[in-house]
Amino acid sequence: MHKYRYETHTHTAEVSRCSWISAVDLVRVYKKLGFGGVWITDHFLNGNTTVPRNLPWEEQVRLFCRGYYNAYYEGQRIGIDVFFGWEYSFRGTDLLTYGLEPKWLLAHPEVIELHINDYCDLVHEHGGFIAHAHPFREADYIDLIRLLPRKVDAVEVVNTCRTDFENTMADQYADNYQLLKIAGSDNHVGVLSSYGGIEVAHRVRHDRELIDAIEDGNAKLFVISLA
Repeated sequence: MHKYRYETHTHTAEVSRCSWISAVDLVRVYKKLGFGGVWITDHFLNGNTTVPRNLPWEEQVRLFCRGYYNAYYEGQRIGIDVFFGWEYSFRGTDLLTYGLEPKWLLAHPEVIELHINDYCDLVHEHGGFIAHAHPFREADYIDLIRLLPRKVDAVEVVNTCRTDFENTMADQYADNYQLLKIAGSDNHVGVLSSYGGIEVAHRVRHDRELIDAIEDGNAKLFVISLA
């Protein structure tokens, strides 16, 4: 049976300050690799973003969505599905947020000021899905490892840009709290030595279908190595 592979964690140079690849080139990479689709999860407006923070909220959201829309229209042209998400940040803790649309951001300017717990509650109130990205990542700017087992839906247990130790700890975290699991590449550059994601049995046309597959246990985690 043919399997469809989906990337869950990517960044575009238009929006994520730490990314080196344009949205158009990013989706071309995944099309060449045979993926069925890509979630664009640029760093949110409270994270490592290219969007100036002194602009009106509507303009911030418009600029934030550039990476997604550039990817989406190229995906439509070349035949790969592109979904909208973002990576919310709170003092070094990052949450991949799925299942909500750009118009939701426009309607909720308060999201930028919320405490992380309140942010999670608001996202869930409106049907969003949250995966804790690389929860055991260590870096100079991260003062502590913050776990939120009662506030997230899933854990990124495979991040192909993190260490085996960090991924193992994330997997144990998910097991200990019986949280759902996802895999992703955290792609900032396009061409990687390995890629992670989720695999389903049929083509997905909307991100809600991917979320349903994860929740129903019908999404298989995978890693492919090109090294």
